[in-house]
Amino acid sequence: MTPEEEFAESLRMRRKAAGLSLGELSRLVNYSKSYLSRVENGTRMPGPALARECDTVLHAEGELLSLLPDRPVPSQRQGRQGRQGRQGRPGRPRGRRPLAASAAPVDAPGGEFDQLIRRGDARHLLGDMYEAGRLYLAAYRAAEGDDLARAHAVVRCARRWSDPGQVDRDLIARIDECLKTLAGREDLPAVELRLRLTAHRAKKLTMGVGDDTAVPGAEPGTSVDRARGVLRELRDRLPALGAETHCEVLTECRWALYDFAPAAELLALSAELRDVAVRSRSMYFIGEALVALAIDQLRVGRVTAADATVRRHREHAAHRHSTLAHWQQGTLDALMNLWQGEFATAEEWILGESRTIAETMEREQSVPADTLSQTCLGQAYWLRHEQGRMAELFDSPLMAGVRRRDYFPVWRAGLALALCETGRHDQAADQVLAFAADTGGFTRFPPSGWALPTAAVLAQACAELAVRDVRVEELLPYVPPLRALLDAHPGELVLAGWPTVLLGPAARFSGLLALVAGEPETALGHLRRAVRLAQHSPAQMTRLRLDEARARRRSDSVAVRAEARGLARTALGTAEELGMAGVARDCREFLRSSPTGP
Repeated sequence: MTPEEEFAESLRMRRKAAGLSLGELSRLVNYSKSYLSRVENGTRMPGPALARECDTVLHAEGELLSLLPDRPVPSQRQGRQGRQGRQGRPGRPRGRRPLAASAAPVDAPGGEFDQLIRRGDARHLLGDMYEAGRLYLAAYRAAEGDDLARAHAVVRCARRWSDPGQVDRDLIARIDECLKTLAGREDLPAVELRLRLTAHRAKKLTMGVGDDTAVPGAEPGTSVDRARGVLRELRDRLPALGAETHCEVLTECRWALYDFAPAAELLALSAELRDVAVRSRSMYFIGEALVALAIDQLRVGRVTAADATVRRHREHAAHRHSTLAHWQQGTLDALMNLWQGEFATAEEWILGESRTIAETMEREQSVPADTLSQTCLGQAYWLRHEQGRMAELFDSPLMAGVRRRDYFPVWRAGLALALCETGRHDQAADQVLAFAADTGGFTRFPPSGWALPTAAVLAQACAELAVRDVRVEELLPYVPPLRALLDAHPGELVLAGWPTVLLGPAARFSGLLALVAGEPETALGHLRRAVRLAQHSPAQMTRLRLDEARARRRSDSVAVRAEARGLARTALGTAEELGMAGVARDCREFLRSSPTGP
């Protein structure tokens, strides 16, 4: 690919991602459409002035300017010729020159390698993960014999999204090969690459969520010590390390610890990541930091702070002009809409634009198919759960997606809850008991991460079965390990996905299980703690009031029982207002079956 063709490809991708026609770009940069057409066709290399204008308008962070080949200062005659494409007045004030895009390592070969890395970075920034991976792999092959350059290319490969719940064994093999070649080297470029690769390896190994998807001899839990070791070495070597290495290690180690470390510990890492990313001015790491920070703020119950972070991400997504960044923002917005009970707004995105974007990107093989489709499915599932319309989902093609992904624990739990909510209670009990048998009675879950939403959904399924008095005695032996897991997170909100939906306070699910176990007073204590975290979520408060009414009805205290009907009536009113048909039905059933006395 010639320099002209490389510039043309990058400009064309950026323009289309920004949703601009050639004529619209022409007016924005004040160059003629015909001149821009020749640039986009690769028949004309622009001068620095046009490259700088396009960089600014398309928020390319200096990438387009960096693609210009080194050239001598033009003569006066050449300068006049270069401006012939300029339309209207001779010029307009220029903004500051953007920072140059990230370059290859100092010791990396130039030419083809640099070009492949730059093209891969452009594709990755715009969300075309598969093409970015192809270009990074080509760079890896082009750098044969140069250990630093090959390691640099593998780091780029490792940044690509991969299918959730699966381990990329080919990538792990390349990381191991590069770590072997860099072992023992203490020069700074080698140290930085070794830290980056080790952090990526730790994160990638945690992608396996079960025996079938884990790498034998390197199960997810074995990466925790490796991640903590990389973080210690990072601290020991600061401030000598570059900001991008600092960001990369924080990002990957945080994800490696996600299923095993307390949410508060991860929040400290994501806050640090945000600060370093802003200083580094890296668009990639700023995006990573904002998503990580929103996730961790939500998990510790700081919903207001998370909402502010989501707004900041909205500005970032608009700045990037990336379809993938737009999809991530829409997913975050839908998560907040569901939490706030704004189901119509959430549905517009979840069953509309989100699915369209996901289907388009999967069809064009831009990203791993399951990454987007599982998020879309998860939000559609929770929307119908909140609306009490699970039967619609159960009878749609989407339900096949739930069954097909039962290698992922939360979907096994989700299937059990869906069976409960569609009246298939015996099948739901079979599902829960089979799941328990496969996981040592729910004792093989990690202490955090994906285990928490899985336990929460199972708690709801068990509670539904208990309300219907379906096979409760068979379920009781498996309640304690679920309670122990949830009880360890009393001040947290349960987040499913990365991120997909907020299921509610962990304390609520602890309360449901306490009620299944026949401990109404304990259940009431948990539910009171849950209210403090959910008081700004109308949908959650509706469910919590019904939960509390059920717990109060089973209390030995007459005074406690007396308040149950009032709570159920309040829950009924809100459920009808929000369109939560299932909760409204349960409230009416509760009121019909409750004594009308004091």
